[in-house]
Amino acid sequence: MKPAFLLILLIVVSCKLKAQNINVENFQKDFQIHIAHTNSPVKIDGILDDSIWNIAEKKTDFFVKFPTDDVCPNNRTEVQVAYDDKFLYVAFTSYDSGKNIIQSLKRDIGHLDNDGVAIILDPQNSHTNGFIFAVNALNAQSEDQVSMSQDNPLSWSWNNKWFSETKRYNDRWTAEMAIPFKTLRFPPDKKLWGINFLRVDMKYNQYSGWTHVPTNFNIYNMGYTGSLLWDKAPPAPGKNVVLIPYASGNMEGDQENNNPTKASLSGGLDSKITLTSSLNLDLTLNPDFSQVEVDQQVTNLTRYDIFLPEKRSFFLENADIFGEYGIPGLITPFYSRRIGLDTTGNPIPIIGGVRLSGSLDPKTRIGIMSMQTGPKGDYSPENYTAISFNKNVLSRSIFKMYFLDHENFQSDIDKKNNPLNAWGRNAGSTFDYFSRDGKWNWWYAFHYSFKPGISDQNNFQETGFAYNKKKISTILDIATLGTNYYTDMGYVQRINNYDALRDTTIRVGFKHIYGNVTFRIYPKKDNAIVRHTIKIENYLVVNPNYSFNENDFDVAYMIEYKNTAFFRTQIIHNELDLLYPISFTSSTPLPAQHYKYSQASVSYGSDTRKDFSYGITYSGGQFYNGDISSLSGSITLRSRPHLNLIFQAEFDKLNFPDPYGSTELFLLSPKIEYNFSTTVSWTTFLQYNTQANNFNINSRFQYRFKPMSDLYLVYTDNYYTTPLLQNKNRAIVFKVNYWLNL
Repeated sequence: MKPAFLLILLIVVSCKLKAQNINVENFQKDFQIHIAHTNSPVKIDGILDDSIWNIAEKKTDFFVKFPTDDVCPNNRTEVQVAYDDKFLYVAFTSYDSGKNIIQSLKRDIGHLDNDGVAIILDPQNSHTNGFIFAVNALNAQSEDQVSMSQDNPLSWSWNNKWFSETKRYNDRWTAEMAIPFKTLRFPPDKKLWGINFLRVDMKYNQYSGWTHVPTNFNIYNMGYTGSLLWDKAPPAPGKNVVLIPYASGNMEGDQENNNPTKASLSGGLDSKITLTSSLNLDLTLNPDFSQVEVDQQVTNLTRYDIFLPEKRSFFLENADIFGEYGIPGLITPFYSRRIGLDTTGNPIPIIGGVRLSGSLDPKTRIGIMSMQTGPKGDYSPENYTAISFNKNVLSRSIFKMYFLDHENFQSDIDKKNNPLNAWGRNAGSTFDYFSRDGKWNWWYAFHYSFKPGISDQNNFQETGFAYNKKKISTILDIATLGTNYYTDMGYVQRINNYDALRDTTIRVGFKHIYGNVTFRIYPKKDNAIVRHTIKIENYLVVNPNYSFNENDFDVAYMIEYKNTAFFRTQIIHNELDLLYPISFTSSTPLPAQHYKYSQASVSYGSDTRKDFSYGITYSGGQFYNGDISSLSGSITLRSRPHLNLIFQAEFDKLNFPDPYGSTELFLLSPKIEYNFSTTVSWTTFLQYNTQANNFNINSRFQYRFKPMSDLYLVYTDNYYTTPLLQNKNRAIVFKVNYWLNL
């Protein structure tokens, strides 16, 4: 027993010493893997019996990234890489007890909460952007593009063609991947790529990586990649033309507008053309997004519109080139969901579009996109054009510039009556400084808008900094936004203020100061708690004349447990000079006056690894001149890996003094997901929302009969909640698309 004990002790001490001595400046010297060349294609079956795996270099020393970054993984992981003229191959061997935790077989489930592995690639070795390809132990694939400012979890919305298989044994499971060079974007003659590998071991709730990524950063942080060393320059992918034609049939009834049921047939085409090994041209003709998963509805108790993520495939590749300006979710000049919608948010047809995106050289990325919409009723055709330029400078910093143009081809009379709708343009630049280790980030941005007859109060400026270490992080952001700053292709959350008495919207610019400080405490003993987090944040808003508008002050405390459960409590204090009357009920609107109110909330989430898990949040307190009580929660039932039944609900009760009324709001969102295999799935999503007076049913069957080629059958139905279950509209859509490589 003594030798075994000494061996375990030596490994643990070795991990701790490595964790303490790693210097990010030497990362690509300390973490290197050579890629092996094979003359014979690797058979992707999950069985690592190809001859190349007998000679390819093997890496086994992984570091735990979560819940802490100073221990060794409980289970060993081995990884190898190889290539031939067409593919980059990856082989994983993940040792465990032979029993895996798999939440779903659904594609694009991501790497969270599933036993899985992933490869992270930075072909440019720019330390700023790249790719991630992941599979769980039952071969459900996920892939995405990664950008340097990716602070939030990946969306897994980007899709491309690659291959994988897994195989399970009593003491391990294996995975093989084949990633076509045509799928990647990389410069010719570059023999050093950035690379990292990820292992998720849910039995211990451990996320580990080949390189030592500090726990305060995401595992896919490009500043912490190792070196993938080529014996010679990787083979050029050559010409690559992909055609993705589709055909669809639609039967739709519109009872809300008294339109009869009608049937229609449609077709269109997407195309991907590789111009160089790192520059791609995308074309779309009559795109159809009927198969896109429906947006999840929320109860909105703010004074502003909700920011919803983009899900349409055409807008997702290299989306960071266009979309990562400003403050995503609050102020951003480019928000692709504006394309294909009229001024009231209703869809209008997109005739076609073109996008050129990628890298001109290892330090320069460009994006050029133009989309043309068609007329719908009295709504005129429009064109949306975006140009963006990104330049990597220093070690990890970026200088960015953009120009946006929106043209509305309305009549001369309409242009005279509504000159601001005729056209709108935006231009701006941003400098993002990142220290090499990612701990320091500083930014400055200037944005300008152009509208007919407007020449003042039409800019948006922002500056700030962030500091991020294991135990403490902080952010300070200062911004000023003019009343006449328009974003025809963007999103600004606070600028439009609704006046409930006059039923009109008034534009008011603002200035803000946002700051937060986060403290993280890691218990030294190996107990049930892995981390305590205390977060203090303050958001101050003033009007254009520097008079007070609003201040939010929040304090939150969170406990994360080793078994994936968590507990969170929060106290919020708000002080507000309401500019215009607002109503949350059907009674008299709340007056425009000064308000002070405070709320508290408590949340708990159970162990997500179990077949039955749940989460619950209660919040309550003052709300303007009244009070609010809110209860929300979710219950998840699983029959792994095929069935997921998720029931989400929210109840909000608002009480105001007379004559301002009271109301009760319900949001019920059950979701049933059954995955017959990794290629066949059926998902039904129901949403009952009394605030929106809508009950929606969306049921989608998907069969991936070949890689990136799908058949969809979608049923959607909308009803009023008051009067109960009076139908608005319903539709049945059949769609098939085929990925064709030429």
